[in-house]
Amino acid sequence: MDDLTHDAFADWATRIASVWKIADSLTPQELVRTVDALASERPGDDAFALFERACARDTAGFEDGAEPLYRAALASGALDPYRHARASIQLGSTLRHLGRLDESEQLLLAQLERCKAEGPGAALHDEVRAVLAFTWIAQGRTLEAAALALETLAPHLSRYNRSMAANARALLGSTP
Repeated sequence: MDDLTHDAFADWATRIASVWKIADSLTPQELVRTVDALASERPGDDAFALFERACARDTAGFEDGAEPLYRAALASGALDPYRHARASIQLGSTLRHLGRLDESEQLLLAQLERCKAEGPGAALHDEVRAVLAFTWIAQGRTLEAAALALETLAPHLSRYNRSMAANARALLGSTP
């Protein structure tokens, strides 16, 4: 990416970030319209614009409209690891809201595999696990969800990290 292209993208990304700072003050329709207007400045198949359009629809409660945009952004292969993780998490959540629990689980498990391949510090690893726990709850797998959530929480506690993680794993055996 040359400097001019990089600067134009940085300006666009800054303006998108500004919209998200005021998103709570916009109606769902205003949010979608505003993000779509900014997205129209990018090529139609631009992964970042597709992702932002999906996010706007998801936030606005228009999950049916968000799903194909998330899928297109992910399929492009152009998202950075952080946005790829966000798109996977948000699509997984969207699929759960649409009642497509098996698809949600498969997508989130695939994202967890990407996190494992990236190693320690992988983008949004714990967040993927949290959304997977919600999917498992929706599937009626509450014990597995609790074990996953507790194992995810354990490293963030000020004490008892090892014992909490071990107890969480002992509920069912190892979880993702």
